[in-house]
Amino acid sequence: MKVKVCGLHPIRDVQLCIDLGINFLGFVFYDKSPRNLNLELVKKLKKYDKLNSYFTAVTVNPTDEFIKNVAVENFDYIQLHGSETSERINQIKSIGLKVIKTIKIKSQSDIENYKEYDNADIILFDTPGMEKSIEFPRNLISKIPKGEKYALAGSISENNIENITKLGVTFCDLSSSLELDNRIGYKDHQKIKKFIKKVNELKN
Repeated sequence: MKVKVCGLHPIRDVQLCIDLGINFLGFVFYDKSPRNLNLELVKKLKKYDKLNSYFTAVTVNPTDEFIKNVAVENFDYIQLHGSETSERINQIKSIGLKVIKTIKIKSQSDIENYKEYDNADIILFDTPGMEKSIEFPRNLISKIPKGEKYALAGSISENNIENITKLGVTFCDLSSSLELDNRIGYKDHQKIKKFIKKVNELKN
């Protein structure tokens, strides 16, 4: 099981996630988000030895300026949550980044949209709630394509990861379910540790 944890803070959370072997560390750049990062904080990422983790810039319709001046300099992947086309993905990849394209799923017919973005390195199937914690419909989980190129997001937690794994998911993306109960945007390190412990148990 590959794991991506999103909405991280460049100082508080990064070393813990690297030490736990989390595959993808996501940092949000979206003005409307409570997890939106000040660009000054991005400079802090340079001090880390990433080991086997990949840093990901989570964006909505990013500009070329952001991609060239911020993303390429500090991140391995860029995650696209907007109206980006397949052509835009190719443009971004040519600049020097790998791309995660998010597909918002309301019904089974939406799942087929992923075929339009086959040039993305990773496809993330998500709920329409953006960062609001909406559970991915259980009856649709088994319908999404399988394999390490395909990831699932939507209210995944320690409590349901075992059942999600049984449905064939091998790559999951978490954010709000790993936060402190009373502070949006602040990761609960104990929840992160418990989740990774559970994932590791399922591997064995």
